[in-house]
Amino acid sequence: MSNAKAAAVIGLGVGAMLITQGGDPLDSVGSWYPIWSEMGLRGAPARAFFCFSVGVLFVAIGWLYRLLFSPLELLRSLEDVGYVEEDGRTKAQAANDARRRRKIGELPPVYPNGWYRVLDSHMLQRGEVKNVSILGEQVAVFRGHDGKAYVVDAYCPHLGANLAVGGRVFGNCIECPFHGWKFQGDNGVCVKIPYAEKVPDFASVHSWPTCEVNKQILVWFHCDGEEPQWIVPEQPEITNDEWVYRGRTEHFINAHIQEIPENAADIAHLSHLHTPGMLSGADLRYTNSKIWEFVQHDWKVEWKPESEPNKHCSQMFVKHALRVFGCHWPLLDVSVVARQVGPGIVFLLFDQTFLGRGVIMHCVTPVEPLLQCVTHTIFYQSNIPPVVPKFILKVECIQFERDVMIWNNKKYVSKPLLVKEDSAIQKHRRWFSQFYSENSPRLQYQRDKLDF
Repeated sequence: MSNAKAAAVIGLGVGAMLITQGGDPLDSVGSWYPIWSEMGLRGAPARAFFCFSVGVLFVAIGWLYRLLFSPLELLRSLEDVGYVEEDGRTKAQAANDARRRRKIGELPPVYPNGWYRVLDSHMLQRGEVKNVSILGEQVAVFRGHDGKAYVVDAYCPHLGANLAVGGRVFGNCIECPFHGWKFQGDNGVCVKIPYAEKVPDFASVHSWPTCEVNKQILVWFHCDGEEPQWIVPEQPEITNDEWVYRGRTEHFINAHIQEIPENAADIAHLSHLHTPGMLSGADLRYTNSKIWEFVQHDWKVEWKPESEPNKHCSQMFVKHALRVFGCHWPLLDVSVVARQVGPGIVFLLFDQTFLGRGVIMHCVTPVEPLLQCVTHTIFYQSNIPPVVPKFILKVECIQFERDVMIWNNKKYVSKPLLVKEDSAIQKHRRWFSQFYSENSPRLQYQRDKLDF
């Protein structure tokens, strides 16, 4: 139950208690009683009005508490953003139609090698199991009683039951809900079959290489089963709680994974797509409305790859300025260093004299070949009022959703028509190609059904 609903229930409960009790509840409100009496509020009407007033007060308190203290969490479904519902269609119908009729283009492999976010740490409690779709697979994510997170293939090799649907955690093992087979989280080996004298040596499920860093659970994917080739760097301010969790957003995007980080090198699109202020919203049909022209963003951006031993990393340097009625507001200038680590993780590091420091963890995780789950999780200085990072996250969400509307409807062009000012895009594609191997999976589909 949300804070607002809880506050309303409490307020109505208090009011109802006062209505059902004997006497006049206004006898206890002192100096307010004569004022309400002059309004003609006595007896049952007075009690009803008092009930309503208490309810509104609690709702207002709950709303204010959420605004000032609670993390901001904006979780969008696939059809919520980036599609235009016309001719009486619902959002879901518009999304399905767009996905079916859109030309795909000549795509790179769909699952690059690298680390991917599965869950935020606080979403998985000790002894808890969750079913997650990732990289075209179903996996069981569970936290053992030692506090460590494990990820194994969801389907039991015995008769195919889903370990994450009804499975239980015993120690550092997960138990199959169908026949009670127990599998170790660290290596997937079956350690017990309750009705068998001996466990076959080959009885196991695939266990994914896993790490938990920056309060996120990550898994390593490599098409050839190779061990992790780099580690995800720790952000010490998150580990030591100098920066605290202030919220997250979640979007599902109908695009190839490479399209999303490629935006970092597409410098020209910033001045065209992201100049209108946040008040213009995310629907590209209305972002250039003259009503909101008085607020505009200025961007200066540079993208470059890193060299050995960090060739799997790249950096985008952003200087952002805000103009209101044509006047520059220096106090709101923000410098951002966006460091990408592999294909699916980006650290957006904020450093602002007036607003403080923090990071947005931008994570892209393939769910299916052309379906990406993108999350933005913000950690910010604990001594900065929560409303500040929540505002930053909201602005980031609006700007990001403008890109979503492009990604959800575009075609991937393998040989784009570029001008010299677009040279960073080609450099980014060469850099990103290192995450593909000869055996990296490619999209396969049936043309007659368009079933991807």
